[in-house]
Amino acid sequence: MDIYILIPIVVILSGVALYAGWYLNARSGENRIAGAGTRAKKIIEDAERDANAARREKLLEVKDEWYRKKQEFDAEVQSKRSKLQAYEKQLVAREENIDRKLDLLNKKEKEVNQLRRSVDEKSKAVTEKHDELTRLLEEENERLERVSGLSREEAKKILIENMVNEAKREAAQMVKEVRDEAQENARREAQRVIVQAIQRTAADHSVETTVSVLNIQSDEMKGRIIGREGRNIRAFEAATGVDVIVDDTPEAVILSGFDAFRREVARVALERLIADGRIHPARIEEVVEKVRAELEEETVRVGEHTLLDLGIYGMHQELVKHIGKMKYRSSYGQNLLQHSVEVAYLTGIMAAELGLDANLAKRAGLLHDIGKTVDRDMEGPHALLGYELARKYNEHPLVANAVGSHHEDIPMESPIAALVQAADAISGARPGARRESVEGYVKRLEKLESLAKSFEGVAKTYAIQAGREVRVIVEPDRVDDTFADHLAHDIAERIQQEMEYPGQIKVTVIREVRAVAIAK
Repeated sequence: MDIYILIPIVVILSGVALYAGWYLNARSGENRIAGAGTRAKKIIEDAERDANAARREKLLEVKDEWYRKKQEFDAEVQSKRSKLQAYEKQLVAREENIDRKLDLLNKKEKEVNQLRRSVDEKSKAVTEKHDELTRLLEEENERLERVSGLSREEAKKILIENMVNEAKREAAQMVKEVRDEAQENARREAQRVIVQAIQRTAADHSVETTVSVLNIQSDEMKGRIIGREGRNIRAFEAATGVDVIVDDTPEAVILSGFDAFRREVARVALERLIADGRIHPARIEEVVEKVRAELEEETVRVGEHTLLDLGIYGMHQELVKHIGKMKYRSSYGQNLLQHSVEVAYLTGIMAAELGLDANLAKRAGLLHDIGKTVDRDMEGPHALLGYELARKYNEHPLVANAVGSHHEDIPMESPIAALVQAADAISGARPGARRESVEGYVKRLEKLESLAKSFEGVAKTYAIQAGREVRVIVEPDRVDDTFADHLAHDIAERIQQEMEYPGQIKVTVIREVRAVAIAK
């Protein structure tokens, strides 16, 4: 085929193909546009339908909320309306009560006015009667003065003296009856409390001595204890402060000293030296120091065990040490720790019987003689030293006061202080608890007799029953039966204020009249 014919054919075919492609493309775009419009319209319709549904739902929710709020509001209004109605009823009732009370007050006011008028009338009548009685008394007094021959002042003086004497006798009799009744009641109650306390407290009374006896295996050991030219015994006495007595007593060595702690150190140290066999000055000093340190630790353990037995807790450690030291102290031959423990038990039991704090009472009873363990370089009464010690280590103020006042060095501030004083006297007055020197005993009896004899109207005095009772014989013409009771009470108070004694002293006043006639 000729090339010139082929080219136009190709061109025509290409144009036809381009036109066909353009036409098809245009038709496809129109179809897509039409489909998109259709979809958009559908979406819009769906959106409008959803919006209408949502609007209806919201309207329903708003209506429900409005209905609920309306119900709440109605309920609240109804509640307030009910309260207002109740208040209105109360106000009405109060108004009615006020009206009734007003009527009653008016009635009472009328009655008061009537009574006032009646009282005024009676007062006027009484005044008239009083004036008439005064006039009659004046006339009677004038007649009595003429009949008796005494002036009014003289008669008044005699009458007053008679009334005063009669009043004194009646007062003395009443005082005696009241005192007897009070003493009887107090005696029974005190006996009950004290007997129960003593029955529940069973304490031993071991009287300490000033010597300790150490048994040895053989008398040959005595020579080793003495040492060459006595150097061992001198070193031992210098280290312990205790006298060592080596005599003819078989298989025994005596340790003598007033300090029980030193004597115990010496006894334990000598036992260890004998068991060890090495007895020379250097070894003696070493063992004595070791034993002293061990016993000082033992005093702390003794104090802790004592507090544990008594059920006392929370005490300062320094006070615990002082309590342990009481094991090696004595008071009038009575072991101080045993005495203090007994006083603690007695005080606690009596406090419990009386409804007081038993724990504070036991603390005060245990610490009442703590001042006796203070070093000798501190001066003052042991009660005040113990008071300062208790305050220093933050004991309860009532406990400190009971410690300081059990010998009345300071005023008592609580019943617990009085119980401590009573328990101290009970413990010291038990038979065999304490020793008293003959010289001090005689002086106490002499002072007791002279004190009782110093009162007016006393003829003779006798101290009997080892000073537990004083018999007072009075002059019958100077002291009558009524004032004899006053005299016994005054003597007892004076003895309490001026004397120190264990237990109690009974004062017996004897008044007797003897009529003597001789038949010839």
